[in-house]
Amino acid sequence: MTEFRNLIGGERGASSTGRTFDDVNPADTRDIVGRFPDSSAADARAALDAAAGAFDAWRKTPISKRAKVLFGAADYLEANGARFAEELTREEGKSIALAKDEFLRSAQTLRFYAIEGQSYSGETFPQDDPEMVVYSAREPLGVVSVITPWNFPVSIPARKIAPALITGNTVVFKPSSDAPLSGYRLAEALIEAGLPKGALNFITGAAAEVGPVITATPLVRAISFTGSTAAGEAIHRAAPLTTRTQMELGGKNPLLVMEDADLDKAVELAIKGGLSLTGQACTGTSRLLVHAAVKAAFTERLVAKVKALKIGSGMDAKNDLGPIATKKQMETVLRYIDIGKQEARHLYGGERLRGEGYDQGYFVSPAVFTDVNQSMRIAREEIFGPVLAIIETTSYEDAIAKANDTEYGLSAAIATRNPRYMHRFAHDIQSGTVKINRTTTGNLVNAPFGGLKRSSTSTFREAGRGALEFYTQIKTVYQGL
Repeated sequence: MTEFRNLIGGERGASSTGRTFDDVNPADTRDIVGRFPDSSAADARAALDAAAGAFDAWRKTPISKRAKVLFGAADYLEANGARFAEELTREEGKSIALAKDEFLRSAQTLRFYAIEGQSYSGETFPQDDPEMVVYSAREPLGVVSVITPWNFPVSIPARKIAPALITGNTVVFKPSSDAPLSGYRLAEALIEAGLPKGALNFITGAAAEVGPVITATPLVRAISFTGSTAAGEAIHRAAPLTTRTQMELGGKNPLLVMEDADLDKAVELAIKGGLSLTGQACTGTSRLLVHAAVKAAFTERLVAKVKALKIGSGMDAKNDLGPIATKKQMETVLRYIDIGKQEARHLYGGERLRGEGYDQGYFVSPAVFTDVNQSMRIAREEIFGPVLAIIETTSYEDAIAKANDTEYGLSAAIATRNPRYMHRFAHDIQSGTVKINRTTTGNLVNAPFGGLKRSSTSTFREAGRGALEFYTQIKTVYQGL
């Protein structure tokens, strides 16, 4: 078992308190993946001071040199991808194939911003004075805080940190305490690639201790957060007026299965979108809005496919589903399954698995409920686990009304062969990401990502060029000749 340190001002160090916490394998809690600092508020202030001290030099660093760091970090992640993927699977539980893909995707993200950031600039404006030039210039904000969850512990930090750095900002990065090692590897990659001391500061510890220091001070000019809606709203309320916020929060994402859908395809979309990460994705499918004409056939095929899924350690490529990532999350999922059994008709699953290969981990069989209505908690509240709720619909209009009857608006999908449904769905659905005959999960590194309603602050998008906009401010310059 390795003991890891904070990375503050280019130096590796323990918490000033001397306290630590263990990063535990959710498939086998006897396996301690690493030990990390349980940092204090004083440690967080040191990270902010280091970022502030490094800002002036980093913002003046030529853009080509900043890009070179991102390119080098991408190469480092790829060169070590197989080893890092095993660590990710051990600390978070996802399949080794998904873990490998995540590191490759993160390398792709770094390269995208290394290239795109070099062409992201202001504008020159036509005007009538021949002895004056008017143009806008984009400049970095300063110190930014990046706070990330455990479900995508390297790809989410990569899509936040890369645009921050390429535009000249300095970063304080706090990963989830439930999967800190993958974030550490990303920080390590950037430092090995030549990032100057203090430009990126990595700190671990309890959100209650570290969080307020790196979010509620005017020194922090921007906060990029992914996590629960409650936590995101609390950060947004506490942030100073001069601090930008970018929040990627909860979801209750629907898949509409229309009467003309290819049912085998629809079942595949439901399982891949709802269960591929054991239901632990903010864009994961949780509501299946199925037309009455095909509900019985769809349900029969879905339950048969769910029953055939293999559950176990993500290190075994034969398994389809891994464990729930934490004990706390497992308890939350089991509590919602109990609620669902009281509210709706329980068709399958939802048990904590016992026996060889399961006793030391957080394994829960995927649950399927039917006869769910809009008032039920399993239809309205984010569960963040392998729970699918089937809701009957009678028409396209009924399906859209039920899909939009939620406080969330992150991702939504439809399964249909009807071009008219496809066209109308893109306009009618209240969701930041819209999928047609595709899963609710997944997004491109070069396309904007974010939600509507309480799934986001509806300010700036992540991913794509929109992320570069979030981390820059505009000056308009009038220059006389």
